[in-house]
Amino acid sequence: MKLHNLKAPDSHKKRKRVGRGQGSGMGEQSGRGHNGQKSRSGSKVKAWFEGGQMPLQRRVPKFGFKNPFRTEFQAVNVQKISNFVEAGKLSDTITIADLVNSGLADDNDRIKLLGTGEIDTKISIEVHACSGSARKKVEDAGGSVEVVN
Repeated sequence: MKLHNLKAPDSHKKRKRVGRGQGSGMGEQSGRGHNGQKSRSGSKVKAWFEGGQMPLQRRVPKFGFKNPFRTEFQAVNVQKISNFVEAGKLSDTITIADLVNSGLADDNDRIKLLGTGEIDTKISIEVHACSGSARKKVEDAGGSVEVVN
């Protein structure tokens, strides 16, 4: 006996024979319910067909444009950076790897520094993009922002 010879009990289920009388439990309508398009023979109704009613994909309004080439950034505010530095989770020299390790961004995220909040500590930070207000706040605190690709 080998693994490929093993068979579970009842591993081959008999097919359901419909339309063979009331006693079989599958007589009369043969599992098709009562009347309607799907009870008839030769019925081939597409899954999205709604019986002539205006289909959902045509009822729902469509608008806007999704740019397939848009670059998504993970937003990180200067207030959050300031809080993490004060808590000791980040040092005064911050790289992209430090931001990922601290949980502010994921591995494959592109990080953008935004200017919401205040920062007083002098930091040197490395990001993929930076807003003008964020750069101004970091530089006013005596720090520097390096934009890398």
